[in-house]
Amino acid sequence: MAVTRRTFLATALVGSATGALLGVPAPRLAAAVAVAVDGAASAPGDVVGKITVGYQGWFACAGDGAPINAWWHWSQNWSQAPSPGNNVIKAWPDMRDYTQAYQTGYGRLGSGGPATLFSSYDQQTVDAHFLSMRQNGCDTAALQRFNPNSSEGPTRDAMAVKVRNSAETHGRKFYVMYDVSGWTNMRSEIKADWTSKMSAHTGSPAYARQNGKPVVCIWGFGFNDSNHPWDAAVCLDVVNWFKAQGCYVIGGVPREWRTGGGGSRPGYLSVYHAFHMISPWMVGAISNSADSDSVHQNIGLGDQADCDANGIDYQPCVLPGDLSLRQRVHGDFMWRQFYNMVRLGAQGIYISMFDEYNEGNQIAKTAETAAGVPTGSGLLALDEDGTACSADYYLRLTADGGRMLKGQLALTATRPTAPVVSGPPDGQAPTAPAGLAVTGHTTTSVSLSWTPSADNVQVAGYTINSLAGGASTPLATTTATAFTVTGLAPATVYSLCVTAHDAAGNVSPASGTVTATTDHQSSTVDLARQRPTTESSHTQGYACANAVDDDPNSYWESANNAFPQWLQVDLGAAQPARRIVLAVPPPSAWSTRTQTVSVAGSTDGSTFTTLIGAGGYTFDPSTGNSVTLSLPAGTTTRHLRLTFTANTGWPAGQISALKVYSA
Repeated sequence: MAVTRRTFLATALVGSATGALLGVPAPRLAAAVAVAVDGAASAPGDVVGKITVGYQGWFACAGDGAPINAWWHWSQNWSQAPSPGNNVIKAWPDMRDYTQAYQTGYGRLGSGGPATLFSSYDQQTVDAHFLSMRQNGCDTAALQRFNPNSSEGPTRDAMAVKVRNSAETHGRKFYVMYDVSGWTNMRSEIKADWTSKMSAHTGSPAYARQNGKPVVCIWGFGFNDSNHPWDAAVCLDVVNWFKAQGCYVIGGVPREWRTGGGGSRPGYLSVYHAFHMISPWMVGAISNSADSDSVHQNIGLGDQADCDANGIDYQPCVLPGDLSLRQRVHGDFMWRQFYNMVRLGAQGIYISMFDEYNEGNQIAKTAETAAGVPTGSGLLALDEDGTACSADYYLRLTADGGRMLKGQLALTATRPTAPVVSGPPDGQAPTAPAGLAVTGHTTTSVSLSWTPSADNVQVAGYTINSLAGGASTPLATTTATAFTVTGLAPATVYSLCVTAHDAAGNVSPASGTVTATTDHQSSTVDLARQRPTTESSHTQGYACANAVDDDPNSYWESANNAFPQWLQVDLGAAQPARRIVLAVPPPSAWSTRTQTVSVAGSTDGSTFTTLIGAGGYTFDPSTGNSVTLSLPAGTTTRHLRLTFTANTGWPAGQISALKVYSA
């Protein structure tokens, strides 16, 4: 049986669990972790110290306008509506949050209402999901991205934009998770997809960053089946390529990545140790609390120790359980996993999945009783074991698990969340934060503080917003009453305010507005130094990161005999730029050459404007093999793209140094 993202080859658990409490090492509280560098434990960021939820976004319906134009993942035969004879659904969504619904071939619901389903292609659907994430402590969404060159590609491209929009609207983070299952030409195409499409989304303030780097996950290296056939050398090349692009790279790996056997190929330890974070897959491998305890004792403790020893962050997987197999036990199964992961000291937790109704492991709102399920479908509701559960129960359970991970809730083996909340829903918003003040600023950051808001239940967090042009844009969220907003442009005036929100999603009025001006960037500071880079291509090991690494002897070289080619740098924020200095290696072996180069700039990474038209620039060893390009006065940009169309010294673009200055 092949291992895919949807089915894990279950193997026998080592040993047996008695259900008794095992030893409890003190959890690593996020605030206690040291500042991160490669090879050391990472500080809290957008994945470390956070709850990440897998987000499929892979449901479509006929007539929803999606390019795929099918009942994508809702039915076995996508050309026909889901019905009792054309079914892959394991759990029915609670449809009360969706403004657009699509009629299926099922009979009516137990309540007598129509049996309809949502489409992920509707922006309102994604907004409803991300609102639920904000209301229930889901910090970051890992957007699943399968082979984008298949027939699903255009719809997946569109879903990335919709997820970005909703993450920005609701103050959540997101990142791209490449699932390489069945991707025949993965090695070259995953690089091209990141360079030409997905890297543009890192320009969003909602794109997840860890240790200052944009996050990317690669799911599927090392699985021992024909759907993941690559040898260790190919996998290591892909991991190192993404690291060379300046990314923080997570590995979605087999459960037995460290111990070997089961679903793991031998000889991949060098690949696993190349990742910044390791996230072992668990779906299909455990089905009850005793299994979770056994994994904790026989696998988790050793995994965490290995990651600690190698400077790797550990992000184990928590699942609610397959509803169709009656694994959930009204939350006890999921809570036992939270308890085991937190007492293990894991750096983060990955939830599988947010919206996987066709595989039964969703935490998103689900039919509570038979009244919300199509009659005669055989599908179960959340009360299948006789315990009433509200539609949002597993979201609320996730929120409590996140609080325990962050040290806001004491470590406990007893789930604190009741399946049904008594009393009326919380409709009262927190009070507005008061006393907002600027406490400091640098060239790219502003520090703020404020006094706490009050709420009838509890304030869940605060959102820092930028005000410009009559619009409010969320910049960051925090649970503290002081925060430093980073990634800002130098010498720029910002208007900022703060709002508070509670666990029910109620948002307070905005605080008062403050203005802050970031410091001027020194004209001697290289704005491009060790910043993230992208490229149209490179040959051998001459990747684009070599152009900003401060080593005059390393260089970027594009694919040969394939002009035009381009090299791009992300300055981190839109900021004034006046001068570009380019160089090739200085040794005399590098003879004089003239390269034809044009320069374009962009503030969002997708829409570029020409700043310097194509021109010939001569690199002469006698003058240091460097040239200077002057940008137009008043240029403010974040992304600079250099396009090469000719080179008299070699049939490729070649650059050993790309430096950018504000004056």
